[in-house]
Amino acid sequence: MYTEHFDLNILPFENVPDPLFFYDQGDHARIRKQISGSLQSGRGLIVVTGPIGSGKTTLSQMIKSDFPEDIKLIWMAEPPANSTELYLFLAQELGLQPLSSEKTFVMRDIRNGLLKINSEGKKCLVIMDESHLMSDDVFNGIRLLNNLEEGSMKLIQLLLLGQEELMEKINRPEMEPFKQRIAALEILGKMHVDGIRNYVSHRIQVAGGTPALISDTGWQALSIAFNSGGTPRTINSLCDRSFNVAFERGKPVVDAQDIYEATQRIGLRTDVFHYIVSLKNRERKSQESHPAADKPVPETAPSGKEHPSPPLTRKAEQTGREAVYKVPETAGIRKMITEVSRADQKSLKGPVTLLLLSIAALTLSLLFFCQRAGSAGLPGCLMDLIGF
Repeated sequence: MYTEHFDLNILPFENVPDPLFFYDQGDHARIRKQISGSLQSGRGLIVVTGPIGSGKTTLSQMIKSDFPEDIKLIWMAEPPANSTELYLFLAQELGLQPLSSEKTFVMRDIRNGLLKINSEGKKCLVIMDESHLMSDDVFNGIRLLNNLEEGSMKLIQLLLLGQEELMEKINRPEMEPFKQRIAALEILGKMHVDGIRNYVSHRIQVAGGTPALISDTGWQALSIAFNSGGTPRTINSLCDRSFNVAFERGKPVVDAQDIYEATQRIGLRTDVFHYIVSLKNRERKSQESHPAADKPVPETAPSGKEHPSPPLTRKAEQTGREAVYKVPETAGIRKMITEVSRADQKSLKGPVTLLLLSIAALTLSLLFFCQRAGSAGLPGCLMDLIGF
């Protein structure tokens, strides 16, 4: 694995509900505080919903650690098929042996068991995961359990964790009696860009590393990948795969290219590819603005000796006046044509460039003709050209 390569103590992005990596900020911190307060005050039914991988199970693990000695915890990984199974399961977890499976008698035994727990200064907390899978009969069983009270104190605390579908079921008109009994309703949303960097940095630091293990382009690519928000599970998967890619390539840090490769490996559709393209375009433009060919190179004759480069002149003595014609240097002409060609490629103004080149060629031809003809001045040259 990449832990040794990046000098980490443990893997930072494992998708397991480990309280060690709990991100106690944002929605998670707020909801944890809200649930703990509700449990301490004995308010009863608490519902937490959120998308897949939003950290609901990890949050419940932190709730358990908040009450290590004062809570009789009953964990249900998924809802039972009906309310009868729910009551029998709770009775067994409480150490009871009901003489009958009838709901009325089982509920009586459960109440007596809860009264004993409360008399010992403890509370009973039932955590039911995947609560969006509950049937209407189980919803009704939960409602009846929530009605178990002793004075103003609820005898049992119920924490339901489920995906967004749970809210759809609760909001149905026939579920109004259940909905009215909810003491606290919290929704875990996706992490936004501002919080994602803090979350990833937190996990790297817990694992023994530093945020510098991800380059500036890597952080930017990560922000682009989760521009519309992300869940901890998806963020962990992408970061874990990105570190693996960088490790495979022997890189000391994770950069944008590694992030992009990781998105492809886990099938995550993002705009990171466009960011990679923009980085390459910037690099190419930077190289073009400082090309090696732009360095001044002295012109030399074939023998290796310096080539004389003063302008060629000729005197026209026919009229007694001096007419001087300067022939541009060949290197200068090449440079001018090259620059015009580059401008043509960048601006795509082909016709204009062609016209400029034609005018330049015509002007140079005229100058050479006048020089060879020995004409006196531009008027004389033109006269010689048209044959007068």
